[in-house]
Amino acid sequence: MNLNRLAKWLPAVLALAAAIFAMLPPRPVRGMEIEKFSRMPVLEGGRVKPLDSVARNALLVLRGKQSLRHEGRTVGADEWILDVMFRPAVADQQPVFVINDPDVLGLMGKAQSSDRYYSFATIAPHLQEIARQAQTAHQVEGIKRTRFQSAVVNLYDRLERYHRLRNSIQLMDTPGLYMELSNLQGPEAAARHQALTELALFRPLPPLAGQNPDAWLSVGEALDQAAAGSMHPGLTPLARAGAAYVLGDAASFNAATADLSHLVSNARPDALSKAGSELLFNRVEPFYLGMIVYLLALGGIFFSWLGRREFFQEGAFSFLWGAAIIHTLGLASRVILQGRPPVTNLYSSAVFVGWGAVVLGIILERMYRKGFATAVSAAAGFASLIIAHHLAMEGDTMEMMRAVLDSNFWLATHVVTITIGYSATFLAGAIAIAYTLRKLFSREQDPATTRVLVDMTYGIICFALFFSFIGTVLGGIWADQSWGRFWGWDPKENGALLIVLWNAVILHSRWAGYAREKGIMAMAIFGNIITSLSWFGVNMLGVGLHSYGFTDAAFFWLFTFIGSQLVLIGLCMLPETFSLRGSKA
Repeated sequence: MNLNRLAKWLPAVLALAAAIFAMLPPRPVRGMEIEKFSRMPVLEGGRVKPLDSVARNALLVLRGKQSLRHEGRTVGADEWILDVMFRPAVADQQPVFVINDPDVLGLMGKAQSSDRYYSFATIAPHLQEIARQAQTAHQVEGIKRTRFQSAVVNLYDRLERYHRLRNSIQLMDTPGLYMELSNLQGPEAAARHQALTELALFRPLPPLAGQNPDAWLSVGEALDQAAAGSMHPGLTPLARAGAAYVLGDAASFNAATADLSHLVSNARPDALSKAGSELLFNRVEPFYLGMIVYLLALGGIFFSWLGRREFFQEGAFSFLWGAAIIHTLGLASRVILQGRPPVTNLYSSAVFVGWGAVVLGIILERMYRKGFATAVSAAAGFASLIIAHHLAMEGDTMEMMRAVLDSNFWLATHVVTITIGYSATFLAGAIAIAYTLRKLFSREQDPATTRVLVDMTYGIICFALFFSFIGTVLGGIWADQSWGRFWGWDPKENGALLIVLWNAVILHSRWAGYAREKGIMAMAIFGNIITSLSWFGVNMLGVGLHSYGFTDAAFFWLFTFIGSQLVLIGLCMLPETFSLRGSKA
């Protein structure tokens, strides 16, 4: 009994302790306070963010991870970007480019192997051919490209991002920014300044007090001004930090970083404070941590089915609570950092859909205490965060708003409401999948438990219908105010309407007796297909006013998901005599 009490709270406490532990700052690298330097705010992609975010986003796009292994040790994103900017000869040897396509590897004279990561130095001799193939592939519409064409375009785009990073602070193959400051005049210097301005991926120099808050400068622009007699005070400490990093002079690097921090603190204290908050958010990685804890909750439920049901079920529910708290805090942090409601792009919609499913699952588990709601909501939370993780590889997840969404009021009403409808519809489908798998594999076919699953699905579909309908109507009102028409048969509008109609069809089929237990559950699984097409599929059409989140990488996975749901529907509709369990109950 004492163990059962312990299981009710200890897993959640451990999960939250892990989040608190992740907030602790890392140790200096070779005595250098690299993270303090990476806290510096920069302007990139129309948004002020810490250099740490630029580093993490870039490494995630290039490598698919936020760190790398090189020469027997782990190199973090902040150290990596300093190598790229100030020690490109070192960075070029680091294996940061993930390449899986066999034909792209063939361009480089490489065979497929277990080692998927390659350095820029390995790729560099083949840049001309990669550029030629990418130029040819760019002439083909995205969805019509072959696998090789998509892969070579993707590699070329990543190489271009890496090249721009290498030339954001100082031009490669030059003595460096510190020496540049002593040679500001002449046509060759002007050409270098122009190249730095055109290639820079971000602008690191903040507007000074009294200047336009948007007047951030690239290093090239600041050097042009310095040549004209107006030296930005941030140039010198930035140059000193770069020179010290190359020499491995920790004391000089830390002093230059402190001077730069002091300058930014006086000029833009709000930007420095916000950058610090975002760096802390990046360090904790709440959604990655939440994904792990959801997996632990799911594992706890699996163990409960093998024995000691109450102990493991309580532990799993506690883990679910811990993951939900971390997920909620992560979601709230994004809202605060962006100054926007929680759904602004496909990434944030995946995070929010999973959160909504988990919250509903917790409520269902509190009501029924059967463990199934814990399993389903943990699986939904984990799956949605996996989707979000892969969407993050497209770049900055807190990007500037798409014009079609740039309205705080409607983001807080229509978009959030309809996304809650997505969450509920997916949760109903997930419960129906649990019903199907239980029917096939469970040795204990308890009619009362089966009835609970059916009742859960029915209740969630009612909830989903309400929010889907309200969200669709609010979307029409938004469209009327934004575009002058309530309804235009846009693919996204049609998808939202299909979710409403399908949920209504399920409920009417139950009320009228057209569908019984198995039929309702099979229809709920089909709701996953409709919702996925409305959520992701319409963006792949490339038409309509709502196609703002296109990603051709999701095309394969979307149709794989649809295929899996069709298989599950078929399994759900199998006769009761068919079973994969060892013995009949």
